[in-house]
Amino acid sequence: MARDYYGLLGVGKNATDQELKRAYRKLARELHPDVNPDEAAQARFKEVSTAYEVLADPEKRRIVDLGGDPLENGGGGAGFNGAGFGGLGDVFEAFFGGMSGQPGGARKPRGRVQPGADSLIRTRLSLAECAVGVTKHLTVDTAILCDICVGAGTNGNSKPVRCETCDGAGEVQSVQRSFLGQVLTSRPCPTCRGAGETIPDPCHKCGGDGRVRARREIAAPIPAGVANGMRVRLAAQGEVGPGGGHAGDLYVEVVEQPHDTFVRDGDDLHCTVRVPMVDAILGTTVVVDTILDGPTELSIAAGTQPGEVIQLRAHGMPRLRSGARGDLLAHLDIVVPTKLDGKQTDLLRKFKGMRDRDRAEVMSAQSEHNSGLFARLRASFSGR
Repeated sequence: MARDYYGLLGVGKNATDQELKRAYRKLARELHPDVNPDEAAQARFKEVSTAYEVLADPEKRRIVDLGGDPLENGGGGAGFNGAGFGGLGDVFEAFFGGMSGQPGGARKPRGRVQPGADSLIRTRLSLAECAVGVTKHLTVDTAILCDICVGAGTNGNSKPVRCETCDGAGEVQSVQRSFLGQVLTSRPCPTCRGAGETIPDPCHKCGGDGRVRARREIAAPIPAGVANGMRVRLAAQGEVGPGGGHAGDLYVEVVEQPHDTFVRDGDDLHCTVRVPMVDAILGTTVVVDTILDGPTELSIAAGTQPGEVIQLRAHGMPRLRSGARGDLLAHLDIVVPTKLDGKQTDLLRKFKGMRDRDRAEVMSAQSEHNSGLFARLRASFSGR
């Protein structure tokens, strides 16, 4: 009967090569003889090693998937230190993530061409610019493609050559002692920095990097409705990568400047309107110079009380990428005169005589008139 190689590693039949490798590494760390001297663990380690050897080989795995066993009938040599297993190289690969020169475990050199990094620039916008949208012409300092070698990094018709230090592998290895014995470790090659190749005759302008730093002007379209801290993404306008790699993105961050009249709260705008006492009593009309709609009349009804708020719907900021708009909220500040001449004082006294039912009094905290006031007071005290 064919052995259950998938079951030995604890993976399903659809497991990828990376999933097989992770499962083997985990079990190898638990069962390796230098870590777990138990005889049962050593026997289990041999079985796990055999299972990984079989499933890591595409042809042997195909036989397993067809219901056969590639190690039967003289397939032999299975298990730890067997002829069919990669030996100590696979053990090191399980513990330390790869060995150059071992089948399936070698790291590929990263190559010279790498993607570029993203960049960030901030721009100041007025409230009006945030409301209507604007195209900002910005100066950015980023890495751009070298115009002499066009990213190749070489001078003239010269070509990159294989790195002599790492022989093109992009990494170098060293042997160190540990509790497991001698351990082989890898690190990026210091000569080629992991690229696997060097440039003996580099470009005179970029020094072999394939890119140079330059200051350039760009036009950044800012949509209507942006707010402080939002970022607009400009694709492929960031840093060009080493070796002329694809440029990253440029992000333009909005810094919204305070407005003299309006305070922004999301899509709504707030302003304060000072109303003389007489106008609050009789009613009046005030013209507000709004951001998008120009001069707009604000009707103040007769008998308006201090602290009232008048709402003008759809007179606020536009919602980003939407046709809707927020509201404009006018907070009324009723101004009581502090200095009156004799004639004005006499007129007010006559008016008071006509309103003998209007008297100063202490109101109940539970009255409808004071409910809003005391709610604000409680919120103020609790916020201390």
